[in-house]
Amino acid sequence: MARTGSSAASDAAPAKKQGRLRQFAAVYRMTAQYDRPAPLWVLGSALLVLLVGLGLTFLLADGLFSRILGSISSVLAAVLVGLVVLTRRADKALFAQVDGRQGATAIVMQQLRRGWVTSEEPVGADPRTKDLVFRAVGRPGIVLLVEGPLPRTFRLADGEKKRHTRVASGVPVHVIHVGNGEGQVPLRKVSRRMMRLPRTLTPSEVSAVAKRMQALGGLRASVPKGIDPTRARASRGR
Repeated sequence: MARTGSSAASDAAPAKKQGRLRQFAAVYRMTAQYDRPAPLWVLGSALLVLLVGLGLTFLLADGLFSRILGSISSVLAAVLVGLVVLTRRADKALFAQVDGRQGATAIVMQQLRRGWVTSEEPVGADPRTKDLVFRAVGRPGIVLLVEGPLPRTFRLADGEKKRHTRVASGVPVHVIHVGNGEGQVPLRKVSRRMMRLPRTLTPSEVSAVAKRMQALGGLRASVPKGIDPTRARASRGR
């Protein structure tokens, strides 16, 4: 006998919830493996919020109903804080795994907030040195993320900037050199640097520029081996 749509939907909801729980469990295991103090930070922060919340509830609440409501709110706040701490520690652990590896900037592309049109594959490369260039289009304009040591990548960055400027005349083109050397931005701080760039385009202009960028095409390159960003990441933004 065929199942009705309502029964299928009711089965899908627990499956979706179970999938999220497995995802959180995987994130927790990955984080604990590469960041051993992380479980203490997660549990400690959640416990601290819970104790403070319960203490304030029983000191200030008037009546049984208020105390029950305050206790529930304290538990929810503790869970939320624990998840926030886990997210930040997971992001830190993930960046630590891929930092310095070819194609690691693709992780940054996947974790940008809404409003950015990104290329998870490089749009430029030096075939001799294997240095890569990734692109993101957002309210600040076009942002080119260049992988490779300075000053070796200056020529590659300059060439890509001129190429993008010709296709999108009048649109600001920013270049960020990704790395841990002098004059470079560490991988874990790249998205923060991009969010601080001045906004000059409207959302509709971002879409128009992104469509123009498709004419430039891209290059195929793999993300760091052994890392599945879609499973390891805890969030798309900070």
